[in-house]
Amino acid sequence: MKKMRALSAFIPALLLVALAVPKEAAAENEVFTVKSMAENNVQIAFFSQDRRVRWPASGRAWGLNDYGDHKFNLSCVDGEKICYGAWLTGNARTYWGVGADGKERCDNCCYTCGGSDPRHITLRDPVRR
Repeated sequence: MKKMRALSAFIPALLLVALAVPKEAAAENEVFTVKSMAENNVQIAFFSQDRRVRWPASGRAWGLNDYGDHKFNLSCVDGEKICYGAWLTGNARTYWGVGADGKERCDNCCYTCGGSDPRHITLRDPVRR
């Protein structure tokens, strides 16, 4: 009888603990479409503002070597802020967005993962430091 009482007290306590444990944020996939109108080749990377994550991995970048649309599929966390940084190949002092290191200030270069705003980016006039 004591075991039944203990078990009947244990089960609700276990359920409360299970419900109180925070759930991991849901993973999302976001597709960014980028077009470069620069006369020279460009490199691009994406930077999370909420985690220590960069797409592609640190020290790497994707090349935009023509005027076509390039699609980048990023796995991110719902609600995460992602900013793009692009720069002329071989000249990180001429950049768009948050730049090659992800630390520059920008207007309209960040998106929210899971948001409804379109992810179509056209690189036009770069910033020169």
